Amino acid sequence: MYSITASKNRHSENMKSNRFIIAKRRILKNYDLYLLFIPTLAYFLIFHYGPMYGLQIAFKDFISIKGITESPWVGFKHFERFFNSYQAWPVIRNTLILSFYNLLAGFPAPIILALLLNQTNNRYFKKLVQNITYAPHFISIVVIVGMMRIFLSPSTGLVNEIIDFFGGERVFFLANVDYFKHLFVLSAIWQNTGYSAIIYLATLSSINISLYEASIADGASKIQRIWYIDIPGILPTAAILLILQAGRVMQLGFQKAFLMQNPLNLEASEIISTYVYKTGLLAAQYSFSTAVEFFKSVVNLALVLTVNYISKALRQSTLW
Repeated sequence: MYSITASKNRHSENMKSNRFIIAKRRILKNYDLYLLFIPTLAYFLIFHYGPMYGLQIAFKDFISIKGITESPWVGFKHFERFFNSYQAWPVIRNTLILSFYNLLAGFPAPIILALLLNQTNNRYFKKLVQNITYAPHFISIVVIVGMMRIFLSPSTGLVNEIIDFFGGERVFFLANVDYFKHLFVLSAIWQNTGYSAIIYLATLSSINISLYEASIADGASKIQRIWYIDIPGILPTAAILLILQAGRVMQLGFQKAFLMQNPLNLEASEIISTYVYKTGLLAAQYSFSTAVEFFKSVVNLALVLTVNYISKALRQSTLW
């Protein structure tokens, strides 16, 4: 019995040694690729994983003169304070509404654009549309919000001039709670659709052209080719991107929401990111704001796990 156990242990050690040798040879063979990977690894370690050390102040009463390690532990005090406050539900509600609205409206847009461009035979027209839709991605958020203020101005804005020309009543769009979420989401779609469509176009270009030739020979229309060839071809990519975007549902852009925010639309524009900025940096409530931000990260993690599980259950591509 002892000899059998010893033999199994030796076999296990040999297997580990062989795997180590194989991994070492693989690294030495592709050393140049690993060298290129080092700056990316260092970036994430320094700027993403390193700062996670500070998350512990969410469970402490942070005192700057004592530092993080010497500040007293208070457990879930700051989480309880947030959830018991009158601002908690409105802030969470606004974040969820904007996030899911942005996901539901924005996620299909680049897919539709990519499918339409893939069926376009005119190469020059296709490039023109790509360039026009691709360009807004590189416009600064500050510039985009400035453009919105100019075009939607109740006194001199182009949109209100058109409304007034047709006999309508001028509208102060950016001060209206009902319009805020639509302006936020539609401007994001305009800015990011062309850029996001690139990965779908790349996926569509990798589909075997013989599938299209066979479908044309069988008399399939463009709609049928899209439904039976293009959509199944991009479905794995779409599943992965959906999982990644689900992990950023609560990570709604602070900059845009803050720039569009004013006292009149605060009821709809106050989201977790702007709330954390005001309580953390402006009010210097570091522990409380860290607790709120930590809650947001936990929700994002739960959404990633959920969407990944659903994608796996549907036999689609998953992250793990």
